[in-house]
Amino acid sequence: MLEVRGGSPLDGTVRVRGAKNLVPKAMVASLLGETPSVLRGVPNIRDVEIVTGLLELHGVRVTSGPDGDQPDGELHLDPADVAQGSIVDIDAHAGSSRIPILFCGPLLHSLGQAFIPDLGGCHIGDRPINFHLDVLRKFGAEVDKTPGGIMLKAHSRLQGTKVELPYPSVGATEQVLLTAVRSEGVTELRGAAIEPEIMDLIALLQKMGAIITVDTDRVVRIEGVDTLRGFIHRALPDRNETASWASAALATGGEIFVEGASQPELITFLNVFRKIGGEFDVQENGIRFRHPGGKLRSFALETDVHPGFMTDWQQPLVVAMTQAEGLSIIHETVYENRFGFTDALRDMGAQIQLYRECLGGTPCRFGRMNYQHSAVVSGPTDLKGTRIDVPDLRGGFSHLIAALAAQGTSEVHGIELINRGYENFLDKLIGLGAEVSA
Repeated sequence: MLEVRGGSPLDGTVRVRGAKNLVPKAMVASLLGETPSVLRGVPNIRDVEIVTGLLELHGVRVTSGPDGDQPDGELHLDPADVAQGSIVDIDAHAGSSRIPILFCGPLLHSLGQAFIPDLGGCHIGDRPINFHLDVLRKFGAEVDKTPGGIMLKAHSRLQGTKVELPYPSVGATEQVLLTAVRSEGVTELRGAAIEPEIMDLIALLQKMGAIITVDTDRVVRIEGVDTLRGFIHRALPDRNETASWASAALATGGEIFVEGASQPELITFLNVFRKIGGEFDVQENGIRFRHPGGKLRSFALETDVHPGFMTDWQQPLVVAMTQAEGLSIIHETVYENRFGFTDALRDMGAQIQLYRECLGGTPCRFGRMNYQHSAVVSGPTDLKGTRIDVPDLRGGFSHLIAALAAQGTSEVHGIELINRGYENFLDKLIGLGAEVSA
């Protein structure tokens, strides 16, 4: 439990390192190489710990570089002794992360088999793994579901195939990439996700020797190769953590310099941040975000896949929108249940109404499925401290922002979920002047 005494602006500097949505996948990619890999910019987050443990269970030697505990965050990954891990030990990680599903392709290439435990992750919507399994079957994998998980086998070399995604899923795109690069022949993926983290993963795989072409119409072609070597790669900065700290500065009326933040991946967010009334300065080594004083402006936004407004940015920004003048409208088109976190905001005094209708013009999969996936926020409202139970990663950090913006004391329970994606967030909050105690 974390006790938060709110009502004061956050002011100071935080540093972001490599993206949570890239680093664990890059670590998995090291399984594909025949020589060691070096990954830099690795954050100290729970997902990295989980993948480190899974890699070590499969015989990969994972060590910190000379600056492992410094801003560089360097990891060395040596797959020379890769082997099938104990099913019991692998299963011990079940529910901790959804990353294990991405081990399938690399392990099938290296060992001819892979075991995947039951999967966890944030409960923000339907994230079925059936499509992952269907894709692996297309490559030639044999899939056997067991009570404790899924056993996959490849009796011969996996074969390139054609895959068309009904929706540009990041996880499914990663699955295809990590499986196709060493499959025999050409794989054509249509409807691929093109998020910056996907493009960074493609760049990393190309360093390893992969041949990958990205067309302008979300078509990715992968020419399989016989072998790949290790990589030396610096992960792109975490744009989601950057947006979270930016929203915290706006909601609390503060000023935060996010060292290591990169502008190109945040252009859509920065446009919205400015339209609402926030100010930012892009500098050589980061971005400074601040509330300039005065009133924030209400705004209408819709989440979408890249290059649209990212769904992970929505939750922290909604807290700031409770302090804006007038009615703000948010249409969530990526995850159907992402507004569950607003229950706690309403308990704190926020005026938020959820709707099943699509309150926007972006094509949406949920309009006729009875999901509350649109929200109207009326502001400004005074938030008051209360007890909060963290529902998921981004929602949990959004609750922290609300507690910091509120008058009085809040008790935030379940903060371990926040550790999955925010490095040393308690130390960072204290460094910004937040009154928090565990």
